[in-house]
Amino acid sequence: MGPVTPSGRPPGAAPRVIAIDGPAGSGKSTVARRLAERLGLEYLDTGAMYRSVAFAAMAREVDLADTEAIVELARTSDIRVESTSVTVDGVDATTQIRGPEVTRSVSTVAAISGVRDVLRLRQRAWVTARGGGVLEGRDIGTVVFPDAELKVYLSASARTRAERRAGEVSALDYETVAADLAARDAADSTRQHDPLAQAPDAVVIDTTDLTVDEVVDQLLARLR
Repeated sequence: MGPVTPSGRPPGAAPRVIAIDGPAGSGKSTVARRLAERLGLEYLDTGAMYRSVAFAAMAREVDLADTEAIVELARTSDIRVESTSVTVDGVDATTQIRGPEVTRSVSTVAAISGVRDVLRLRQRAWVTARGGGVLEGRDIGTVVFPDAELKVYLSASARTRAERRAGEVSALDYETVAADLAARDAADSTRQHDPLAQAPDAVVIDTTDLTVDEVVDQLLARLR
């Protein structure tokens, strides 16, 4: 047998990419992580990259209205998104990037076209280095990897999404989370550059009443 890449595919073969998109609280991270484990692929939370840029801006007290400075942060910050941790310029930001301040700033950062250009290149480089992966975000199947082997769009009821997100951050109450999610849904869906959208050929799954394994089993059946 000839040499293979970390993804198990022969050198020169097209990377195996699974793209999972959807709004916050739809189950993207949990499903993507579990699916990656089942497939023997690595997993990337691209939303954490945008949150990391917002975190870097707050840490350096950069005005979010200064788009050139934010793009430069995206370009020069040392952002390392692992399966269970995130570091920004050597600082463990795993918990901070999920906090309310970053959450309220990330849509502004994600709406900057230059930031999206920089992070899109980083995401593609990540896949190239690993020979594939399971990536989740809001524009993976529509913009970053429109030719992905499988494109998925996850959704859930507004109440379910808010309950899930509130459960992730104990310091936040349901009403606050629900309001923040509604604001972010509006911002992400209407932004000029790469808005949250469902790819025409995506597999659409409502996760409201499904377990993680039920969703993953459906996706594995599609891949087979």
